[in-house]
Amino acid sequence: MRAPGQDRQDRQDRLQAPGGGPVGGLAGPPSPPAGPAALELASAASRLLVDRLGARPDAVVVLGTGLGPAADGLGAGAEAVDLTTLPGFVAPGAPGHRSTGRLATVGSRNVLVLEGRVHLYEGRTAAEVAHGVRTAVLAGARTVVLTNAAGALAPGLAPGDVVAIADHLDLTGTSGPLAGLVGSEPHPFVEMSGAWSAELRRAARAVRPSLPEGVYAQLRGPQFETPAEIRMLRTLGADLVGMSTVVEAVAARHLGAQLLGLSVVTNLAAGVEDRPVPVGEITATATAAAPEVARLVGAALAAGAAGAPDATKAPG
Repeated sequence: MRAPGQDRQDRQDRLQAPGGGPVGGLAGPPSPPAGPAALELASAASRLLVDRLGARPDAVVVLGTGLGPAADGLGAGAEAVDLTTLPGFVAPGAPGHRSTGRLATVGSRNVLVLEGRVHLYEGRTAAEVAHGVRTAVLAGARTVVLTNAAGALAPGLAPGDVVAIADHLDLTGTSGPLAGLVGSEPHPFVEMSGAWSAELRRAARAVRPSLPEGVYAQLRGPQFETPAEIRMLRTLGADLVGMSTVVEAVAARHLGAQLLGLSVVTNLAAGVEDRPVPVGEITATATAAAPEVARLVGAALAAGAAGAPDATKAPG
């Protein structure tokens, strides 16, 4: 007969490694920094980034799924910085995303091209997702360009189209990258009306007058949406849906940067057409649009629009 509580003790013993710690990573690594500590980490990374690049970036471009070739289209140099050697950076887990940054010259501007990103669906926190953009802005980038692969909800959009983001819906279910910053500077109560720069969209439209624009909704993923969820998103006003971008956009606006967003339509969203989402075609469809994305980004950045002033002030 077993003593009372023995079964429970046996279960606890089985969860202990020989050295006394939990097995199988059950306790996990220490929580990544958030709040003021996340900003301090990005500030430390920014100083090392400038040293590795040999210059301060004036703008940063984040390349989404399948859009890696746009780095060459922007004229990025062959030498790449391994971002995982900088404080706070983790390697992306999504296929095709790289943990490298390359410097390009567009017009008179130094442009840092990030060849991938991390996502919430990789188990990362909002602060980790925002870290690359925060680091770039604190290094000097006053313009942030966010690109992604997206599903289309709006009539008239088709795979291969490039759409400028005019507004967004944050449906990630997270408290976001500004959590824990109450009482800090810059304050986290960021006004998000007009977050996506109309000036930068006009600059991109100078080389493509027919460039459409729409509202982008970010969900957490990694699963794709159901037809019922797509009907809900249409009711909420979404034209595009994806699993990135909005968390980074909030972090960029918090630090006063100007935003341009470009989505490549890689598929029609669930229920829009009578077939499953073509998951296996998404990367190839995005890659085919990479030259056009590079052309639009180059036009917007070459226009030389300076970062718009904000009510907040980025820490030095």
